[in-house]
Amino acid sequence: MNKMDEIIIVVDRQELFENETLSFQGTVQDKGTVNQIIGNISRSFGIMRRGDAEENTDFKQPIPYAVIKRGNEIFVYERLKGAGEERLHNKLSLGIGGHMNPVSTENFLDVLLDNLYREIEEELDIYSTVKPDLNIIGLINDDSDDVGKVHLGILAVLEVHKDTVIKVRETEELDGEFVSIEEAKIPENYDCLENWSKIVVDIL
Repeated sequence: MNKMDEIIIVVDRQELFENETLSFQGTVQDKGTVNQIIGNISRSFGIMRRGDAEENTDFKQPIPYAVIKRGNEIFVYERLKGAGEERLHNKLSLGIGGHMNPVSTENFLDVLLDNLYREIEEELDIYSTVKPDLNIIGLINDDSDDVGKVHLGILAVLEVHKDTVIKVRETEELDGEFVSIEEAKIPENYDCLENWSKIVVDIL
């Protein structure tokens, strides 16, 4: 199946941002606002063909975006030329996630977690003696370019134990390693980050 024929989760922008009264640029971490916007998604999300959604700015595609944190380190990965998204080749990213597909439940948080854990399992092998702790800490919105206009990031932190080892499954598409937060902020690294990742590293 062509990826543009994939059926994905979408939400009407006006429902999402309550006629733009809740719209923002960059990131929002205020718990009340985050819960309000996620509540709006929960009440009004639907499905659409991905190719149609990518061209329709009346809808946002909620995207889980999980940052893996190990103490003062974060997992950074690079999309190699074997990866599908050509516009993201050789970009550094802090977030694991992607478009959400409908699942058997109608509870949005269950849909989100089901899709997020599927993405993590597809891309990474995580070895640890302790179960990771996942927390939603904010939302990311970037209406400054055509990609950002149709997506909304749901920012989560997956806090892993200090003994955790992570290996990339798709070695032809991805390369990844833990780096310190300070190292990610060094200009030559920061400048290579995807837009959403720049927003994230600014608040870590």
